[in-house]
Amino acid sequence: MQNKKKYAFLKKLTPLNVLIVLFMAMVVLSIIVPLLYFVTVAFSSVNEISQFPMKMFPSFNVEVQVTYISDPEDPNFTKYRVQVKEGDSFEPAFTSRNSLEIEEYFERYLSVRKSGDEFLEDFEVTKTQGTTVFKYAKDPWYNFKAFFNLTVNGVQSLVNSILVSLMTILISVSLGSCAGYAIARYKFKGREKVNMMLLIVRMFPIVAISLPMAILLIRFNLFDSLIGLAIIYSIPNIALTSWITSGIFSGINPELEEASCVFGASKVQTFFKITLPMTFPAIAASSMYAFSTAWNDTITALILTNRNSTLALAVYKAIGSGTSDIQFAAAGSIILILPALVFTFIMRKYINQMWGASAIK
Repeated sequence: MQNKKKYAFLKKLTPLNVLIVLFMAMVVLSIIVPLLYFVTVAFSSVNEISQFPMKMFPSFNVEVQVTYISDPEDPNFTKYRVQVKEGDSFEPAFTSRNSLEIEEYFERYLSVRKSGDEFLEDFEVTKTQGTTVFKYAKDPWYNFKAFFNLTVNGVQSLVNSILVSLMTILISVSLGSCAGYAIARYKFKGREKVNMMLLIVRMFPIVAISLPMAILLIRFNLFDSLIGLAIIYSIPNIALTSWITSGIFSGINPELEEASCVFGASKVQTFFKITLPMTFPAIAASSMYAFSTAWNDTITALILTNRNSTLALAVYKAIGSGTSDIQFAAAGSIILILPALVFTFIMRKYINQMWGASAIK
């Protein structure tokens, strides 16, 4: 009986349902597989990236085979031949005795951070034991550290992105929620048209707004500034916040506000203590959109900034620089993705309250 119930759903499957499931599975795989490969690049060394075929998952240690080389006729000629394991075999890497060269190679190409003198001390055993295999642990965060070290103002770009995103959220939510409240509570001529115009403003791409606004920012001495960038990002998000919150404000019973005023609260106190907390799910959703706009944008930041670049712009420049250090750009992209995921995860429960948990699950 249990087996019949267990496989009863199979009878309900139609060819169309099977095709839909297969299509959805292909879509999911087309997203997950490149993302996993992208993460692999971020944690891989230069040596691993150059291998063909490249491994799907990075290793966290490196095996090298070291051979001591000497010349009986020249006692001063002593070097170490280093071969790196690639797959099942060891491939030639370099021959040297210079501690700086050895240290640079292991750090640059193998992501192993250790002083050259320590390597030479390890290699000494090859004089008596012959060819020896050594295993070294990689620095898993080497590419991430290198991204900030090699990128111009890398750390400052991260700070700039955080500040611009916070300012965009503050401007969008404060002005947008007030506008949404006015549209929901006050009846005036053309209110429906204003509500529709808010959506039209949202339809304009930010880059189209930033081009003419660049002239105004220059006149007001706000060009290449974080506040100027936040203002540009806020323009479409103020409209979106107004449109979202006006619908929520309309659903709140005005009698609650009237009761608050009866008990001695002013309209401002009523708004911030009674009305606004009830619209927090809408504000959370608006904040998420505002954050995504400011955090992920590159073109507008490219147009309106020179020295105060954002992290997204720094990653964009790293990817488009034409260098072979794609692993550093991948590491920067991971850093760019993580805050967005964390912020969305935090806001998720509030958005569930607005649109229903079933729509988010």
